[in-house]
Amino acid sequence: MKKVKALTFLLAATMLTLTACGGGSNNSGGNVANNQPANDAPTGTATGNDSAANNASSGNDASGNNAAATNDAAPAPIDLGGREIHISAWWDGTPKGDTADSKKALDKLHEVEKKYNVKIKYDNIPFDKYMDKFTTAALSGTPMADISILEFKRALAPIKQGLILPLSEYTQATSDINNEQEHTIKLPQLIGDEYFFGGKGVSTVGMFYNRNLFKKLGLPDPQELYANNQWTWDKFLEVAKQATTDTNNDGKPDTWGFSDWAPGAARDFGATNGALFVNDDLTVGFTDPKMIETLEFINRLYNKENVVKVKKGDKNSWDETSTFKDGDVAMSSNFDWNVGGLPFEIGVVPNPQGPSGDGNYTYANTAQNGWVIPKGVKEPQMVYQIYEELQDLPSTEEYLGQNGLEALFKSQADIDMALEHINNTGRISLEEGVADYPWFSIMDDIIKKNQSVSATVQKYTAPAEAALAKLK
Repeated sequence: MKKVKALTFLLAATMLTLTACGGGSNNSGGNVANNQPANDAPTGTATGNDSAANNASSGNDASGNNAAATNDAAPAPIDLGGREIHISAWWDGTPKGDTADSKKALDKLHEVEKKYNVKIKYDNIPFDKYMDKFTTAALSGTPMADISILEFKRALAPIKQGLILPLSEYTQATSDINNEQEHTIKLPQLIGDEYFFGGKGVSTVGMFYNRNLFKKLGLPDPQELYANNQWTWDKFLEVAKQATTDTNNDGKPDTWGFSDWAPGAARDFGATNGALFVNDDLTVGFTDPKMIETLEFINRLYNKENVVKVKKGDKNSWDETSTFKDGDVAMSSNFDWNVGGLPFEIGVVPNPQGPSGDGNYTYANTAQNGWVIPKGVKEPQMVYQIYEELQDLPSTEEYLGQNGLEALFKSQADIDMALEHINNTGRISLEEGVADYPWFSIMDDIIKKNQSVSATVQKYTAPAEAALAKLK
């Protein structure tokens, strides 16, 4: 497979894809941090070099001759007196040293510990207890860790409570966090400020398709449709109808056009149409005509066109994200971590463009997460600097995300599509982080109970406003 230059793709990256903890119809996938265990999303490691400013200034030496102060002297060592630096996640981030990359990470850890006279501890806290422990500890003034991973949607309340430090409070004295020479990037804003940082990575969330089935049925290639600016909701539905076939004339489809859990489809198609269930400013989003248009389309897709395979009978079940794996479904709005190792070749394109969308977003980023420093952490600038130096690891990849992408795709066209047209096009989706927000009830009423979209939107507007008011 041809090489792709790394710097081409050092974009403001999203975190890598994360499967939500636990099962059930309310779970969703999204993005995860680079320390996620290897059995989750493919991880890309970016290259980078330390850059120290040479602040030489001209002046006169003692003899009166002009000389340059080059700052060649080594900086004074920083001794933190054996302090423990705790980094928390819902997995064990400790490098094991059992692979080449892990050995490099372990060596770097020991190097940083010696340099600053610290001990770095990785705390593994169960997901179902994580946020309660984070909040309780931060409120008490003794954070559970110096650096913690948080999902954006779960961070709404802690940010409103002032429990998370903005990046501006601790990055100024270390480095420009967006400098490509550094090893972390700042992540998107939340509630009007920047709180999260993370590693550079690649996430592919889009419309995956069964290339074998497309060829068998003589369907138009979605990538060609996309290249010709024809990949729209209408064209997607047209292809889904063509892919839904009854070859033995028993009255039941033998192949299907689409599969997904309906709530996830609504969020992704909403993103392509410029709409959210919860707006960025924490106001109700589903009353927006663009979201109403989206809900009407999803209702048509699931309840009127007969192009969606529902394997277990519940259109809103999270389990339907795996129905595509059966091999008799043409397309699925899905996640890279969920479609690897299949017995057929997959292709990928962005989710189709909505009629009211502007093309900036192609999926709903529902599980974006990143690292934060809680309020109350001592010397946060130094803590951040230590974390940043831990990421200074040599890359084994020729371009960002190479190992995962080449394991997932057989075609260079798919890799290019993932890197150039899908990565970094997710829109943060927050509805799951708002207690009592009725987004899932909306989907139940429309998709399972066949209630009208307009009546359902009207029914749940007041409860949604009340839920959001609790955060303000």
